[in-house]
Amino acid sequence: MIKALTRHKELIFRNPATTSRGTLLRKKVYYILLYEESMPFEYGIGECSLFPGLSMDDTPDFTQKLMEVIELINKGWFDFKIPVNPWPSINFALETAFRDLKRKGSKILYPSPFTEGEDYIRINGLVWMGNKEIMQKQIDLKLMSGYNCIKLKIGGINWEYEYELLKDLRKDYSKNDLEIRVDANGAFEVKEVMSILDQLAKLDIHSIEQPILPSQIEEMAVLCEKSPVAIALDEELIGKYPFENKSQLLRLIRPQYIVLKPGLLGGLRSCEEWIEIADSMNIGWWITSSLESNIGLNAIAQWTYTMKPKVAQGLGTGTLFENNIGSPLAVTGEKLYYFPRKKWDLSEF
Repeated sequence: MIKALTRHKELIFRNPATTSRGTLLRKKVYYILLYEESMPFEYGIGECSLFPGLSMDDTPDFTQKLMEVIELINKGWFDFKIPVNPWPSINFALETAFRDLKRKGSKILYPSPFTEGEDYIRINGLVWMGNKEIMQKQIDLKLMSGYNCIKLKIGGINWEYEYELLKDLRKDYSKNDLEIRVDANGAFEVKEVMSILDQLAKLDIHSIEQPILPSQIEEMAVLCEKSPVAIALDEELIGKYPFENKSQLLRLIRPQYIVLKPGLLGGLRSCEEWIEIADSMNIGWWITSSLESNIGLNAIAQWTYTMKPKVAQGLGTGTLFENNIGSPLAVTGEKLYYFPRKKWDLSEF
């Protein structure tokens, strides 16, 4: 019989993580541990990573719901085949913890050349918001590290400064030398966004994530049709269940790309549905972590590799925290590796 318990941890950012939604210095994460009653020392771990102000289950009653799920599991009344909606981070944690348990707590959820240390996942270099000097320093560091794709958070500080940074960057690196993505997190107003898109197009920007706030379906559809820069839906995807609702959203908006965050979208299987629909409509995609610790990031990265991604992925967030969980994951330039000879540090569990 499967039993469960939970743990939590407060992650501390090395540097302030600023977007148009605010600045994060610390972030609490919760873990679900599953084990067979007859073998209590082999346990699977899954992560509930709540993104403040964004996760659907970032609510005052989250811990109550989490404990209800733990209790149901311990009583033998929980069906792991039925999603716990609308609690996407709990779904993600249960799905990955269960898979880890079935693999004897090895943390090798999806065996592949990636987990053998024989291959890597190409990732983008993430540049957080800040003043012009702080952002420029981040850009320089990413370029010196060998990134061929960088993503800048924009729209929350000063658009003129941000645009100057982008112009200076493009002067030094052509679109053939450097892919530049931007992420607005819904920062721009509908009435102003087209002029901003026109400015970005002059700089050969690859794409912009979520230029306006979600739930403006008609407006977003018009932007995706007329924008000179490819648009990627991000926050727009949150809370869209079931399969039919996902399909309807993409049919209505017809974006050029979608950004998939398993911890916010209900897990890996849920994201596979998004990929299935997107592929059928010739919509591109990439996968991004949502500030998980290495437990969640490990599950996302291993699964991502099996999905055969074609572009740089957003999986470089493991280095953001001072007190992350020690793992075999390592970033070398723009490459994310899993080094199997390096051991996990699970002492706090």
